[in-house]
Amino acid sequence: MVRIGLRLPRSVFHVDAGNPVGAGALRRAVAMAEAAGIDQLTVGDHVTHRGGQGTDGLVLAGAVAALAERTEVATSVYQLGLRHPVVAARQIVDVAGLAAGGFVLGVGAGGEDRAESDACGVDPGTRGRRLDESLAIVRRLLSGETVDHDGEFFTLRQVSVGPPPDRPVPIQVGGRSDAAVRRAGLLGDGWLGRWVSAKRFARVVAQVEVTAWEAGRLGGPNAGMAGRADSTGVAWRHGMQIWCGFGPTRERAVGDLAAEMESTYGLPFDQFAQWCPAGRPHDIADALLPFVGGGAAEINIIAVAADPFEAIEGVAQVRRLLRSATETTGDLSVVTVGP
Repeated sequence: MVRIGLRLPRSVFHVDAGNPVGAGALRRAVAMAEAAGIDQLTVGDHVTHRGGQGTDGLVLAGAVAALAERTEVATSVYQLGLRHPVVAARQIVDVAGLAAGGFVLGVGAGGEDRAESDACGVDPGTRGRRLDESLAIVRRLLSGETVDHDGEFFTLRQVSVGPPPDRPVPIQVGGRSDAAVRRAGLLGDGWLGRWVSAKRFARVVAQVEVTAWEAGRLGGPNAGMAGRADSTGVAWRHGMQIWCGFGPTRERAVGDLAAEMESTYGLPFDQFAQWCPAGRPHDIADALLPFVGGGAAEINIIAVAADPFEAIEGVAQVRRLLRSATETTGDLSVVTVGP
């Protein structure tokens, strides 16, 4: 059954004169999402994006984990390549210890703003290789291993970070490039798609699992199903992350979504529109059904609305609609949820 996540609106994390949401917004948002049954609460990550924007993914994940009583928490996605892997592993262990519902580490190479890598002392041209090396180190540290490592970017001698999490921390790898897809197959527990069609999502999921099989991680192509362990113990968690606009009319929803995305990326909304549904909850649910049919066991919604709590309620309604649709039929290609 599909699991629906919510990337918490940025405004619930900031208390200042220019933010009308006010103090206590994060606590209220987490409580509202949990009461609605939303399956996962996620946070983004940027150090200094396009002139200084950003939030630290692991700091925010820790804050959400401290408030959530049962809901899983995730980064979506954390730019691990901009940090030292030992420091990151320490933070991941601590966040996982706070998360009563579990913690998922979503990682990506970033790269939308080369100046961000420069500001962190990381050559943008090496960020993919650095992420690969960091991710391999972090996986070993999270398992409780004492690590010796000689690599291109890091040298470690008898390093450990403990105690290891009581509950394993699944790692989802985001990115559309061939390198990202290969990274998911070799080092991840799932792929997190973005800016792709439902058909391409299904193709990439198959490619990730074939890559894992060829590397000896699986018993065979598609030996496992999303969320279930394959013959060697890998429990695939393939998901899709999608920006969605909510509003009483499609025009209002598109307007709010366009303003948020153009502010974030510094690009015209037209470049994103085909991947970003907007409207009322049933419009969003109809647009997401093909991804469920294509193998997305998890859908993380980056929700935008005039009010952040309206966005949370919209995601809760989408969850109810998708759950209802997927419980009543096995052929999702012909289903609509309707108004």
